[in-house]
Amino acid sequence: MVKWARTATWLAWLCAVFVQFRRTSGLGINELLYFRVISPEDIGYIFSAAPAKDFGGDFTASYNEILLVPAEPFDGCSALMNKELIYGQVILLDRGGCSFIHKARQVEEAGGKAVLIADNVVENDSQYLDMVADGSKAKPSIPALFVLGRDGLMIRRSLQRHALPWAVISIPVNVSSLASFPLNQPPWTLW
Repeated sequence: MVKWARTATWLAWLCAVFVQFRRTSGLGINELLYFRVISPEDIGYIFSAAPAKDFGGDFTASYNEILLVPAEPFDGCSALMNKELIYGQVILLDRGGCSFIHKARQVEEAGGKAVLIADNVVENDSQYLDMVADGSKAKPSIPALFVLGRDGLMIRRSLQRHALPWAVISIPVNVSSLASFPLNQPPWTLW
């Protein structure tokens, strides 16, 4: 009986450690949202993004072709200068300079449908950050997603190379429905 009790206690401790590890080890594949770049074709991959933890809305619609517009300024910490392009579109920002909530509120106030915030550490091709609230009372209601730094850099470079003001994307993409199609992820990112 004592041996059984020790075994049960050990198993309970092991389960608690496992649960704690899962909480701190980052996002799993099922906790990510996916989007596909349709144009420009040289960056036509399926990218993953991590939704904000405690602010922002969910995608209530699927957009088969919507513009991904880089914000001006790139950090989105001040009033956005390209509002005529932002209205009704998904906006790409860079991390840094101000809080995630401030960035998402700037995009929402300019009429954007969602915001993708790319890590400002461009070498980052695998670690998602948890975007959390900053204590602000007014939280944005548009979806806010964190994008890996390398992905954000490659999207921006492609747009600059082609002298384009935006990319055309499909968001969200249900990757489980892509079984009959190749899952064309970026070659620099390991899934």
